[in-house]
Amino acid sequence: MNTDRLQGKVIVIVGGTAGLGLSAAHACVRAGAHVVVVGRDDSKCTAAVTALGSCARGVEGDARNPQTVDRAIRTALTEFGPLDGLYHVAGGSGRRLGDGPLDQLSDQGWDQTLRLNLDSVFYSNRAAIQQFLRQGSGGSVVNMASVLADSPSPRFFATHAYATSKAATIGMARAAAAHYAPQNIRVNVIAPALVDTPMARRASNDPDIRHYVASKQPLDGGRIGLPADVDEAVVYFLSDDSRFVTGQVLRIDGGWSLTDGQYRTPADEATGST
Repeated sequence: MNTDRLQGKVIVIVGGTAGLGLSAAHACVRAGAHVVVVGRDDSKCTAAVTALGSCARGVEGDARNPQTVDRAIRTALTEFGPLDGLYHVAGGSGRRLGDGPLDQLSDQGWDQTLRLNLDSVFYSNRAAIQQFLRQGSGGSVVNMASVLADSPSPRFFATHAYATSKAATIGMARAAAAHYAPQNIRVNVIAPALVDTPMARRASNDPDIRHYVASKQPLDGGRIGLPADVDEAVVYFLSDDSRFVTGQVLRIDGGWSLTDGQYRTPADEATGST
């Protein structure tokens, strides 16, 4: 990675204290950026900032609260200077909240999953764009979606509120990209498949899902993705290298969206084959 692609830029990463967000924060720092990472757990914020060093600050707060990203942007302005970019990673599975197939999806599961994965994106994107407009500087917004927005996997990943929230994230990003392009504000989306993060622990520990993923994500030996697989794309979208790119959805999915994926057969079950 070119070590100066983000030299001097100021980036807020919402959901930047673990998993994909923390990995991206390290990549941004290596590329020369100052970062403000946002997370719900104060101890994780402290640990992240310690690991990232003097060019990082942390803000504890829930991304579902619009005041959280407002505080993060104020921190960025006070500590480092004008905002250059925002990367929104915060979100998660709504399965434990009642998400599932439509016939089983509860009202609470629907509401809370959309709050977790869509309201939070709206709050962070609105705040960043308002700040870019105040500055008159342009800027870059990068949002985290999922291949499940348009490449469903019904047997193992039938969480319909989650898929809806990720599809809506793409729709909002493309609408905003079109509207704010004259102000030199770019909005792009990254849509990964299964990546080894704490949120994916249920899937990565399931032998049937691992068997399925080995053919569904056939690149590089059919493995589960790693946060590092996404980092270079994040830096690209936040850097001036992507100054002529907006409204795009980059699928970092190991081939997920192009392949069928193979399920374990009864013979596999009988022999314990993987």
